[in-house]
Amino acid sequence: MRIGEVARLSGVSARMLRHYNDIGLLTPSGRTSSGYRHYDDADLRRLLEIESLRSLGLSLAEVRSAIDDPGALSPQQIVDEVIARTRERIELDRELVRRLEAVRSTRPEEWTEVPRLVALLRGLGSSHPSSRQRAALSHGGATVAPLVDAALAEEDPNVAGALTWAMARSKGDPVPALEEALGSPLDSVRRRAVESLVKLGAIDALQRALTHVDSVVRDKSALAVGGSGGFDALPALVEMIVAGRDDVPAAEMLGLLANDEERGAEVVAAVSAALETPDASSRTRLTQALAELPPETARSLAVALAGDPDERVAITARYILRVTQPPETTQPR
Repeated sequence: MRIGEVARLSGVSARMLRHYNDIGLLTPSGRTSSGYRHYDDADLRRLLEIESLRSLGLSLAEVRSAIDDPGALSPQQIVDEVIARTRERIELDRELVRRLEAVRSTRPEEWTEVPRLVALLRGLGSSHPSSRQRAALSHGGATVAPLVDAALAEEDPNVAGALTWAMARSKGDPVPALEEALGSPLDSVRRRAVESLVKLGAIDALQRALTHVDSVVRDKSALAVGGSGGFDALPALVEMIVAGRDDVPAAEMLGLLANDEERGAEVVAAVSAALETPDASSRTRLTQALAELPPETARSLAVALAGDPDERVAITARYILRVTQPPETTQPR
């Protein structure tokens, strides 16, 4: 059969048949007396094999290897390869859908916003941290939604910092979405959310998180709120010292609050109540925390602890009394 007839029967264009011939994948077995290519039954069988393998997604080089060297790729390997490629293609399609939905959710008002959003989403979806960081830093005032989504999934601390910077300069308020993420069932999402809220200085949202069931969320919120002078953090800060979670920075925040002339006494009351615990380790940490309080406040609590039955507590209390001892006044002669 001549090339035109083969093309008509097989559905493969004459142009493609010539290409197969040029690359040596399918060379006609003979030629007519007029010099035209002539395909026999064996050529047609090979063509069917080629098209069958191509329909599975194999490249021409892989098709040649499978046909000319059957031992190079087994049928099982070919099927496994096709499955892997199909899954990859499906995931790419899903990622495209996610990007398009993210663009739609931002409700771009101008066509020029669409390619910028697509470029941002593509950059934030890169597997390379440097690419994600560049995308965040070059956001150009983009809408906040994709930045929040990226921040909640980001593992690299440098990229997370760039995303926080971008959120602070974006269109819209990232705080509501980040606060909502504090309710995520995933620990990692909750903790990235609270870290972003801390970096953004979202004190109101962090005050609402002071009683969160996740101790990490609760503790990070307490340190931030306490650092801003918020007495709402006092119970959580004391709890951190009692439990031994970031007790040193928690004690520093207690010292900051204790310096408040109007409400400093609340710190004394909270620490005094906590010292009633029978747990010696907790009482030791609370006694150590006195070193961060104003000298007079520290002494008022350390006096009673100097004779504590637990030696560690007593030694620490006596040390506090010694270093907070007011200087002696010189008596007139």
